[in-house]
Amino acid sequence: MRAALLEVPTLKLSVAELAVAEPGPGEVLVATAAAGLCHSDLHVLDGHLPMRGASVLGHEASGVVVAVGPGVRRVEPGDHVVTCLSVFCGRCALCLRGQTWLCTDKQSTERPADAEPRLALAGPGGAAVSAHASIGGLAERLLVHENAVVAIRKDMPLDVAAILGCAVTTGVGAAFNSADIRAGESVAVIGCGGIGLNIVQGARLRGAGQIAAVDLVAAKRELALAVGATAGIDASGDPGAAAAEVAALTGGLGADHVFDAVGIEATNAQALAMTRPGGTMYVVGINGMAGSVTVPGYAMWAQGKTVRGVHMGSNNFTVDLPRYVDLYMQGRLRLDELVSQRIGLDEVADGYEALRQGEVARAVVVFAQP
Repeated sequence: MRAALLEVPTLKLSVAELAVAEPGPGEVLVATAAAGLCHSDLHVLDGHLPMRGASVLGHEASGVVVAVGPGVRRVEPGDHVVTCLSVFCGRCALCLRGQTWLCTDKQSTERPADAEPRLALAGPGGAAVSAHASIGGLAERLLVHENAVVAIRKDMPLDVAAILGCAVTTGVGAAFNSADIRAGESVAVIGCGGIGLNIVQGARLRGAGQIAAVDLVAAKRELALAVGATAGIDASGDPGAAAAEVAALTGGLGADHVFDAVGIEATNAQALAMTRPGGTMYVVGINGMAGSVTVPGYAMWAQGKTVRGVHMGSNNFTVDLPRYVDLYMQGRLRLDELVSQRIGLDEVADGYEALRQGEVARAVVVFAQP
């Protein structure tokens, strides 16, 4: 099969020929239909997130099950499925508490070290390669653990379904699960890429009264308004001016819920300034392994503000994703507008560059229909 392979340590991205193993116990082989390009992949391409050798990029994908290994019960050949990088063991203490997105034993879903590798360079004696985030979605075939996929209804378009496994589950999940927004509450979202736009949608679906979309790019603010924001705020000027606009929209208080979908130090500070006393700021965006969040003590002990980290929208994706599919099919969750480009595998480097330049909300690599 062909796949987008990132070499280490050169960080060179190319399309390579790989061999894929047959599914073993608990594993599922999927013919890939589509895979989204996520902004967090740029951290991998730039070397800010560590890699263990050559790896197939991509962690949100959709496709059709081709074969299953012994013991697989949740899916069967012919099922349409979506992947999610929140692969879970189902046995650790956090999984048993229902917090599968925080699984502490993901390693148990990998193959034993002495087993045939799932992926290897094509040809005799080809070196093993890994699948990024246990998915490796930018490939014509996916061989993953059954706890990395969920079956969805077959009338859901697979090219659109690809973005469910990261952008949608993180964004909508942040609003639904992490924040549990109540009807009438006020929301601000900093960064209106794939995740931020879905936070906006989640806030709309939860009945938020004010939803301020904050971004540097006018086209992204316009898209946010199209999917549910009530106000677009230009973040290209004085950071304090954006916070003042949020305050003006909320009677001078600031927003009940403020989501930082960018995750850098400057937007962390901006988000905290937009949060009302007693409100909550959510750190959703990734700032690399060495990044940190600085919170003045005064904001916490005098103003009662809360700062909360959000990982993958606090999802239970085997339950959440079929529900999001239903919302899309009902016309209530708007995903078509979020897919800015459909490209082929050979165009993946250009797709990532467009993402880096802020030209797209989501680019999707489309494979030949399985």
